[in-house]
Amino acid sequence: MTNPSKPANMKTYRPLPQIEDFEAYRPSAAAMRAAASRRSAPADLLTPRQRVVSWTCQVIAAGIMIETLFFKFTAAPESVYIFRKMGTEPWWRWGQGIWELLASACLLIPRLRWLGGILTTGAMLAAILSHMTWLGYSIQGDHGLLFGMALVTFTCGFTVMILHRHSIPWITPLSSW
Repeated sequence: MTNPSKPANMKTYRPLPQIEDFEAYRPSAAAMRAAASRRSAPADLLTPRQRVVSWTCQVIAAGIMIETLFFKFTAAPESVYIFRKMGTEPWWRWGQGIWELLASACLLIPRLRWLGGILTTGAMLAAILSHMTWLGYSIQGDHGLLFGMALVTFTCGFTVMILHRHSIPWITPLSSW
């Protein structure tokens, strides 16, 4: 006998369980250890265009910083002049060189791009502020070349940091932008 209010070709479904019938999942200790030991690769949240922009900015920023390391670590006269004018020669020249070396390495390691972006942004912000306060825009007749390189590197580092902000371990993004 068929129900007159229901067409003949409709399936009948079992009644849905009630909320009182649900039981919480209680994994065993072995299941918890197995789950804790699993590593998952972070999801790549970037579009193809963003990936190209990210890698371009990473290579440009790392290239500029690696190129200037030679001058910092060999005590080139221009580098010594810059840090002496700020009153931080030789210690901060070495510190800045090590900082930029770490930033460059992190930019080129895919899992640490976010850290490379943060370190690059911080190092270049310090360089830009130094040019704006103590050094001036043109140093020993370079017509602002070092200042321009600092601006380009800052822009690239900031772009990498923004693109990879979702990979920063202690940050929970509040929005999807």
